[in-house]
Amino acid sequence: MFYSDIIKDIKRFFAVSKELDRKPVIIFMAVAVLQTVSWYYTSRTFFIQHLREYFIHSEADYLKLFEFLYWFVGDFITNFVVPLLLIKILFREKGRDYGVTMGDFKSGMGYTGVSLMIMLPLVWYASTQQEFLLVYPHLLPARDSWQMLLWYETGMLLYMISWEFIWRGFMLFGLYPKFGYYAVLIQMIPFLILHNGKPALETFSAIAGGIALGAIALRTGSFIYGVMIHFAIMFTIDILAVLRYKTGDYGLTPASFVNLLVELFKGLK
Repeated sequence: MFYSDIIKDIKRFFAVSKELDRKPVIIFMAVAVLQTVSWYYTSRTFFIQHLREYFIHSEADYLKLFEFLYWFVGDFITNFVVPLLLIKILFREKGRDYGVTMGDFKSGMGYTGVSLMIMLPLVWYASTQQEFLLVYPHLLPARDSWQMLLWYETGMLLYMISWEFIWRGFMLFGLYPKFGYYAVLIQMIPFLILHNGKPALETFSAIAGGIALGAIALRTGSFIYGVMIHFAIMFTIDILAVLRYKTGDYGLTPASFVNLLVELFKGLK
């Protein structure tokens, strides 16, 4: 009796599966597969285990840079290029239907400006906290080389494009016709989970951040403003961490800000 019930349940599952909308199923499955590919094959760990030996004659600091660039470029392909191909080939739709457009430029820049006015003072405060300074920039040798930092941040921009697109482009716009504004909450959950392991303040802020970035994407019809906001925050964190490391100044006062600016201009000469 028990086994017959299992067979009936399996048949019922397949019957229900056939009635599901094709596009949301493809999006959920694609995100699951692409994130698994990202974790196992386009990660820093994969580079270290399988590719590092081919770069072993490079300087140690640049070997670390190659590790990060592999991750950034790999995830750009996994989370941006591949989903775009799925959109065009399987859905026969256009990238702009998934936010690959400037959309409502005026509103987008307005939301970007307001978001940064709220976030950058918090970043300034966070840059004084030891737990942030121990991990930013993630490429620690970049603290001693402006050139290396530039390469790292360029890679980071590619990564942010892919990171924002997979959640606030492919997943959000793809699920919106079926789930409406629930899609904002749906895309926020994996976005939050992937922040686990980072400083607690950053992880908790990812809840509000994921919702806000999703809402902005829907309002403007574009994921690009999320890229601007997210990259500006990460870039600022990295720059402040480097400048505080170089100056040894970890204060919150205007004098500390001026001191860091002086160090920045010295580095740019």
